[in-house]
Amino acid sequence: MKFMRAELSPEEFLHEFEQQCTRIAGSSVPVASFFSALTSDAKSKQHPMMTEAIKCIRTEGLKTAVLSNNFYLPSGESFLPLDRKQFDVIIESCREGICKPDPRLYKVCLERLGVPAKECVFLDDIGQNLKTAAQLGIKTVKVDDPDSAIRELEACLGFPLQCVVPYTCPVRPTMEIPQEPLQKYLESLWGGPAAGPLLLRQFNHGQSNPTYYVRFGDRHLVLRKKPPGKLLPSAHAVEREYRVLKALADAGIPVPKVISLCEDSSILGTPFYLMEYCTGRIFKDPSLPGLEPSQRQEIYAAMNRVLCQIHSVDIKAAGLEDYGRQDCYLQRQVQIWSKQFRATETHPIPAMERLMQWLPSHLPASQRLSVVHGDFRLDNLVFHPDRPEVVSVLDWELSTLGDPLSDVAYNCLVHHLPSHSSILKGLSDCDLSLLGIPSPEEYVLLYCDQMGLAPIENWNFYMAFSFFRVAAILQGVYKRSLTGQASSATAERSGRQAELMAELSWDFATKEGFRVFKGLPVPRPPGTQAGPSPSPRRSYATGPHSSLAPAAKSHLVISPEGLPGHVQELYRKLERFMNGHVYPAEQTLRDHQAAQSRWTPHPLMEELKDRAKAEGLWNLFIPAESDPDTKYGAGLTNAEYAHLCELMGTSLYAPEIFNCSAPDTGNMEVLIRYGTEAQKERWLQPLLEAKIRSCFAMTEPQVASSDATNIEASITEGRGTYVLNGRKWWISGSLDPRCQLCIFMGKTDPTAPRHKQQSMLLVPMDTPGITVTRPLTVYGLDDAPAGHGEITFENVCVPQENILLGPGRGFEIAQGRLGPGRIHHCMRLIGYAERALSLMKERVTSRRAFGKPLAEQGTIRAAIAESRVEIEQARLLVLKAAHLMDVVGNKEAALEIAMIKVVAPNMALRVIDRAIQAFGAAGLSNDYPLAQFFAWARSLRLADGPDEVHRAAIAKMELER
Repeated sequence: MKFMRAELSPEEFLHEFEQQCTRIAGSSVPVASFFSALTSDAKSKQHPMMTEAIKCIRTEGLKTAVLSNNFYLPSGESFLPLDRKQFDVIIESCREGICKPDPRLYKVCLERLGVPAKECVFLDDIGQNLKTAAQLGIKTVKVDDPDSAIRELEACLGFPLQCVVPYTCPVRPTMEIPQEPLQKYLESLWGGPAAGPLLLRQFNHGQSNPTYYVRFGDRHLVLRKKPPGKLLPSAHAVEREYRVLKALADAGIPVPKVISLCEDSSILGTPFYLMEYCTGRIFKDPSLPGLEPSQRQEIYAAMNRVLCQIHSVDIKAAGLEDYGRQDCYLQRQVQIWSKQFRATETHPIPAMERLMQWLPSHLPASQRLSVVHGDFRLDNLVFHPDRPEVVSVLDWELSTLGDPLSDVAYNCLVHHLPSHSSILKGLSDCDLSLLGIPSPEEYVLLYCDQMGLAPIENWNFYMAFSFFRVAAILQGVYKRSLTGQASSATAERSGRQAELMAELSWDFATKEGFRVFKGLPVPRPPGTQAGPSPSPRRSYATGPHSSLAPAAKSHLVISPEGLPGHVQELYRKLERFMNGHVYPAEQTLRDHQAAQSRWTPHPLMEELKDRAKAEGLWNLFIPAESDPDTKYGAGLTNAEYAHLCELMGTSLYAPEIFNCSAPDTGNMEVLIRYGTEAQKERWLQPLLEAKIRSCFAMTEPQVASSDATNIEASITEGRGTYVLNGRKWWISGSLDPRCQLCIFMGKTDPTAPRHKQQSMLLVPMDTPGITVTRPLTVYGLDDAPAGHGEITFENVCVPQENILLGPGRGFEIAQGRLGPGRIHHCMRLIGYAERALSLMKERVTSRRAFGKPLAEQGTIRAAIAESRVEIEQARLLVLKAAHLMDVVGNKEAALEIAMIKVVAPNMALRVIDRAIQAFGAAGLSNDYPLAQFFAWARSLRLADGPDEVHRAAIAKMELER
């Protein structure tokens, strides 16, 4: 156990182990080869039968977990000789500090799986391990040999665990087809019944025509059919697919061999066709994980070659002259997809409206003609099992005669999508040169070289068209998902993706517009007309029509004008609320903070919160990655929220009014990310509704809490409880009478590794033993009614189910909590500075000194200029950090988060100080927000870690680059 927890080195372990074995045996026992024997291939290699069983289980949609009694290797990695991708949950004893048969390990596994014990099956070869599982209500299978264990598990699950068909799943309920008529059709096709039952499974990819794997005797087939229900005109034409596959096979294009077309809808409900099942490799991830860079390069080159083959087919010789009209392809396509979008429209998408006007007026002057696939991408190709060779091109539903460059552009879509895209994995956040994958420019150049074409000048038009078409397709898939017609398991998510694709399309349309614009002759500028700006609000527009072109979510959005349509509307609504309700209430709320009744929340604050909630301006801070189904918040990305958070930061009271204030925001995110369902129901829901408030107890007066591993508060285990003891201070929000929850961080095991000693517990504030010693002030301000308390915890008992994640996970939670929390503070600091500068400008234009307005004094102008420069610099870094959190995650954005934690408060202090100086003594008073802005900005140089800690982290990361 000591070695498992890395408390003994391998050498110390072997020494102790040898002594114990020698004592037991009564003679010397050599153990030097223990590790080499235990980790040998023979001992650690996964059994192929079990590997196949896991694939079958996961194909059926069930979850898998592994519970391993293991240890750390000298490298610091844990010894687990398995492909971790096979499992939804991995429980390692060396990481948890407990091992089988301890029931706690099983409970941790069940909690992370989110599955009750009675719905689980546990396999093991040791009786005691099985006994513990059975006592918890888990069904068990004793593994004496793999064959018998697999048979017993098959009987338990009710489906076979051998001969898995890759990329398939059980037929989805809305996509079922009658098997008896299909059986009869196949028997008539081949002249009699086949040995063995008919096997039918559905392919789990594809967004349009349902596609099935069929095993009929020793024949392996693929069945493609139209979806059920009312369909759009000309869509889902399986008859056309059958025809083009037959023609292209004769032309030497690698396509599946078609067997039969059935246009009689009485058999399966819709027309269908059969083709041979092709075996080989299908790459779902365009980054091609597991391959070498040279292999990836060969795969992309092979894909490029087969596309050139398709585009080189002699249309007349293949008998496809009438397969589609031979003129105006792009014009007709824009019309078709515009019409299909209108037919499936469920909500307005502003970018689609603009595109449907822009595309028809920017069509290429000339177009080539060839067979076009219409959906040519990597995962529609089957590659040879060993060679970089395409053996089959699938999914010809959208094929026709048209401009081949539309296929090439569509093929390059993945280069502009992120790797975490839920519809189609992309490459935009990958290092292509490191992977060996050609850039879009290199890929297009390779195509042009093979086809003998000149470089493509209007490439951005083709990209805009391709993304537009995808947006229309996804909208159709989403509409069909609402009626149960869509064949893909991911259909419902496509509704959110349609808007993203439209915005990406408009981004390329804007680039094409700039290309055309730059090519125009430059006219002599006419005389300019002087006059005041129609709006005093700052704009970041950097080019012609930029306010019309919201940036794509995968790009850095630097102004509110670049936000997606629905977020822009939210921003404008928030702006109106701030102007109409928040700013007018500030003086009343500031005065209340100096009144005797200040420790009671002002009724006006509660009134404004009710109004904000009614207008949908509520819980805006919860990032989309933590809440993909918008169950708790508005579904904004960090980058989108940054613009709204800055606006809220212009008033100290706004964040609470919109339920977006610390520490509640951080605590709610902790509960969303790490809380159990019971914990969420008890605490998260009231916090989301602002029925209660909360605090976070970590900092301690007796230690340097900038290093969280220093904390000394103790958490000891009692009978069904944890007992807390310690002294905490600067517990923001703890004095608020509405504060009912404290998240407490203390040490559960001081002997564990440094970052595994701490744990976090949910502590009701009315628990006996909690004493508020005193309120603390910040520059003389006590920040009533929330305050900053010093609190003593003496033998405070809380139930063990109040722990978050488990013992030793506190530091991990703290790091997860501080990522978003830090960036939110920085967003608000930009708002502080922007408001301070705005007040300063108003002040200096209305006051005179030494015979002229203050605004004409050189020192004042220099101060205004410096402030604007510094605000813009800091804002861009905040937005970059938020953007990186969205596209690569909090961990990868650590450098930018650390940098902005240093930059933002120091910038705000300088800007606010200049504003105070311009106000004179009034700037120090309670008549303006400047004094409180300054106090908060100064405290934020310490609140989430002092500048020195962040600078040290920045330097460390910089030196490691």
